Amino acid sequence: MFKKLFQDDIAEKIKELKKKRDAVILVHNYQLPEVQDIADFRGDSLELSRQAAKTSAKVIVFCGVHFMAETASILCPDKKVIMPDIQAGCPMANMINAEDVRRLKREHNKAVVVGYVNTSAQVKAELDYCCTSTNAVSVVNALKGEKDIIFVPDKYLADYVSKKTGKKLISWNGYCPTHVKILPEDIKRERKFHPFAKVMAHPECLPSVVAMADAALSTSGMAKFAKEDSAKEFIVATEVGLIYRLKQDNQEKEFYAASEAAVCPNMKRTTQEKILWALEELKMEVKVSEDIRLRAKKAIDRMLEII
Repeated sequence: MFKKLFQDDIAEKIKELKKKRDAVILVHNYQLPEVQDIADFRGDSLELSRQAAKTSAKVIVFCGVHFMAETASILCPDKKVIMPDIQAGCPMANMINAEDVRRLKREHNKAVVVGYVNTSAQVKAELDYCCTSTNAVSVVNALKGEKDIIFVPDKYLADYVSKKTGKKLISWNGYCPTHVKILPEDIKRERKFHPFAKVMAHPECLPSVVAMADAALSTSGMAKFAKEDSAKEFIVATEVGLIYRLKQDNQEKEFYAASEAAVCPNMKRTTQEKILWALEELKMEVKVSEDIRLRAKKAIDRMLEII
């Protein structure tokens, strides 16, 4: 009870300060419930990037991980983009750097380079096209005349896209440490407990897990599928934070985490207290240099032209 009153007090202070700062709070689907509750917009990487691009607010408070805030800075150079916890990084994004991409381009000098949004701004600056888990298949399908396509950094998303498009991709050995914790045995166990449930799996999961799913979807795709499908129960193979949103949006349906081990510690670093401090101090700014920003924006713009 005391904690709830304390959070309500913080939430009210955030609301007041947000108005004073002319700020908007963007929150990823994997964030803590207390953070999702005060969001102006919730979504996946693509949805939040679009919201960042069209907001009229002067300050963007990005509740996610570092590459997401960088993407907002790339799209909104005139805005102040701040993170409640600037140490919230993405292990997958850290598995590749700009020199790695340049080396791949030298080794495959006729290849087009497609990169997942889960990358640093420096890596995006080396890409021809950016993509998200929502639109990766569409982006690769659009490259009709290209024989060689490099896809970085997620090897499991690359595998999924390759199977969906029929195109062989030159992939990087990156992966999401959270999604690989979800195993086929987890799906089998949950199906045994919930035989009528449909399985939704994120394409960052192991191919063996994706193969067992009724639908392979991004987090926004899962939110849409859960709302529109006639099933009353769903097994959710992604980071457990999405369950909160799914239950809020579909109160008459049941959702079960495929694995309680699928927790991203970086996504859980943000709290209401940190959001309040960030709005008070406006110090944790994420800013991309103009040279990198312009080069990275080309890859993002090419993606947005396709979808």
